[in-house]
Amino acid sequence: MSEEIKKGKVTGLGGVFFKSNDPEALKKWYEEHLGLPCDQYGHLFTWRKDDSPEQKGYTQFSVFNSDSEYLKPSEKPYMLNFIVDDVKLMVERLQKSGMQVIGEITEYEYGKFAWVMDPDGNKIELWEPVDQAFG
Repeated sequence: MSEEIKKGKVTGLGGVFFKSNDPEALKKWYEEHLGLPCDQYGHLFTWRKDDSPEQKGYTQFSVFNSDSEYLKPSEKPYMLNFIVDDVKLMVERLQKSGMQVIGEITEYEYGKFAWVMDPDGNKIELWEPVDQAFG
């Protein structure tokens, strides 16, 4: 990684999202066979940050219905979510490099989100979390 990139970078995996013809049955399978308890959103993994172990990090595992529009415009049945340290700076840099940014940055109580398409047509979600929202 270039030395000039100090902010506006990926710092972790925020989530794995994919489609299923029967999300409820699949979540039940993950719970019964792999011990992965799921709620309506899937499963939220909690971990500690390497550089500040007093802070928690989160990775979401979610199963969407096969007709979900959330992964559009990608035609792929999955999407990765990456945790970023400065979503606005990252989006600005990606736009300048000619990447396809989807929509506008969206803000919720648990963080800011943006979406881009990679060269293979995969939709990538960028998430700048707000740690206090999970406390």
